[in-house]
Amino acid sequence: MSASRPEAPPRASRAGRAPSADPVVEARRSWEADVLAPALAKGPERKDPFATLGGIPVDRLYTPRSPRSGFDRVGYPGQPPFTRGVHPTMYRGRVWSMRMFSGFGSPEDTNRRFRYLLAHGESGLSIAFDDPTLYGLDADDAESLGEVGKCGVNVSSLDDMARLLRGIPLAEVTTSMTINGPANIVWAMYLLTGTAHDVPFDRLGGTTQNDILKEYIAQKEFLYPPRPALRLVTDTIEYATQHTPRWNPVSISGYHIREAGSTAVQELAFTLADGRAYVEAAIERGLDVDEFAPRLSFFFNAHNDFFEEIAKFRAARRVWSDVMKDEFGAKNERSRWLRFHTQTAGCSCTAQQPELNIVRTTVQALAGVIGGTQSLHTNSYDEALQLPSEDAVRIALRTQQILAFESRVTESVDPFAGSYFVEWLTDKMEEETHRYFDRIDAMGGVVAGIERGFFQKEIQEASFRYQRAVEAGTEKVVGVNAYTVDAPIKVPRLKISEEARRSQSRRLRAMRAARSRPRYEAAIDRLKKVAATEDGNTMPVVLDALRAKATLGEIVRAFQDVFGSYRERSTY
Repeated sequence: MSASRPEAPPRASRAGRAPSADPVVEARRSWEADVLAPALAKGPERKDPFATLGGIPVDRLYTPRSPRSGFDRVGYPGQPPFTRGVHPTMYRGRVWSMRMFSGFGSPEDTNRRFRYLLAHGESGLSIAFDDPTLYGLDADDAESLGEVGKCGVNVSSLDDMARLLRGIPLAEVTTSMTINGPANIVWAMYLLTGTAHDVPFDRLGGTTQNDILKEYIAQKEFLYPPRPALRLVTDTIEYATQHTPRWNPVSISGYHIREAGSTAVQELAFTLADGRAYVEAAIERGLDVDEFAPRLSFFFNAHNDFFEEIAKFRAARRVWSDVMKDEFGAKNERSRWLRFHTQTAGCSCTAQQPELNIVRTTVQALAGVIGGTQSLHTNSYDEALQLPSEDAVRIALRTQQILAFESRVTESVDPFAGSYFVEWLTDKMEEETHRYFDRIDAMGGVVAGIERGFFQKEIQEASFRYQRAVEAGTEKVVGVNAYTVDAPIKVPRLKISEEARRSQSRRLRAMRAARSRPRYEAAIDRLKKVAATEDGNTMPVVLDALRAKATLGEIVRAFQDVFGSYRERSTY
């Protein structure tokens, strides 16, 4: 056995530079000169530049010197700044909630789908509403023609909500409702339905999306001008704080911002900026931040860029923790938690070779899980073609179950922590988010930015750049501009008939004919009077109007009589 040789002193690089005092930096220089350069001389890399899907340049190699933040900013799970997760054990305790976004046709149609999903292992409900409901229109409104039940379930009255939830154990399941403009009304329907099931307000658990600011930014299903609409959201936060301890009154949503074409950084920054606006409004109302903040939740998109998405989720927790502590003085650690639901990217699904969407969805879902999501929806492979068939939704749910129970990715908390690339990218996401915060604050906040068209233009430009890259072929989409096949699409079709509109309209006519007109008119009059005040909470009068058999559309029109409607500013 030969004697060990003494460690050689550091040598100068081939270029004759003096050695660095940092051995990691010197080792990289040596690697670039001795290993990389000969490899590049033999054959170039396959493209230039390399970048994330959102356009962040990506270096070929990351080292311990790449992340800007130290371990104190990475930390441990369950401790501030929560980069590694809000729970110490994460999925070693229990796996994420599996919520399949579901709704179509009449309330009875969707009730049957809910029962099917619960029987196949779903652990929470997630209700999709049709366009008339999202726009605050009753099923028999002339503008609802051709749309009732087509992209979600129709709910026009308290009776509809009762039929939608018939036989569902409301004390045992939690329910997420993707509703925004008329969220206060639909939530009130759910609360009253729970009472009818002998489940009081304080035992009902779930989430209303209720994120009106992102409607102006991205989805465009708004009913009133931004400032009174923000007031209605604040009313729900205040009411939930006082009456529904198990309900999350707002799920601040980046999902639709991303679906509209934003980058990952824009999704993160604009979503958290919206969250700041809701917190500011609630504090201005007189609420203590630690009274309501623990039950704010978030909703993010999981797109195709695996590492960018993981870094986005990790950065989101860290930024929100700092915002709540440093800007709003939160003392309760739970107020600093960013808990979020994830949905895989519907905009990434293709009509061409739709079975490939199963692969896309799996990669995206895995990013959500590695990123530490609290609940997850996986899109069905027929997403680009129709509302999902039962077979498609079953495969989407089974995808989550395979990840949870076969892949072993739940064994360790935040398994990519310490990856030089992931930590650098997490830092980069955080940095770019604060750059956007500075721009938004300089223009007077989120509502002022909406009124100026700032968010809309940023998203439009990002979407345009991506579409141009797809059309040029520099951004490949398998089955669309690369590896195409000339074959017919074979997907079992789910057809929604016009019977949903006819049956819903018949019920509405019968309900209006049977209700006490004086009681209904008095309830609507009280609602308008409270809406016309600057600080009265509208939730009690909405509940009273529903008890008086007012419909969704009638309550929305009453609010519009007070607040007016809104036409957004063109950005071009």
